[in-house]
Amino acid sequence: MKILLSALVVIAVVGGAAFWFVCPCATVPGGPLAGEAAPAPVSDWTFVNDVGLCQVEVDRGLPWSINLNCMSSEGALYVSCSQCEGKGWSGAALDNPSGFIRVRETVYPVTLTRLIDSQALDVAWAARVAKLGLEPDTPRPGHWWSFQLTSRT
Repeated sequence: MKILLSALVVIAVVGGAAFWFVCPCATVPGGPLAGEAAPAPVSDWTFVNDVGLCQVEVDRGLPWSINLNCMSSEGALYVSCSQCEGKGWSGAALDNPSGFIRVRETVYPVTLTRLIDSQALDVAWAARVAKLGLEPDTPRPGHWWSFQLTSRT
């Protein structure tokens, strides 16, 4: 019985470690983002409109990565979430704005800044609506948050 229990513990630890380093996967968060380090800071993020989801890594005491919608307008980069209040990643971004974003296989160091200004939120919302192909007059929900990400060295 001890051998079976030991084997199950080893499988659980190895499986958990595999997810930690391979994910984020769908709704399962991951650990540090793997990929090629960005060769230089980015000033024009319009290329993110050609990808589905991006992966964002924040620091929650340990590296924590998740899949998020990423979009660009006039070269600026945004990520967003609905009902963001109280989510682990958004709280971590508020506490420590230094993070990373992976686009395809490249990992970029970024600073995450929550948008509060209504006009700035409208720009980010319009970028999201355009990228996702929603109706242009789709109203921005009050519980929707957006962060602008800027390159850091």
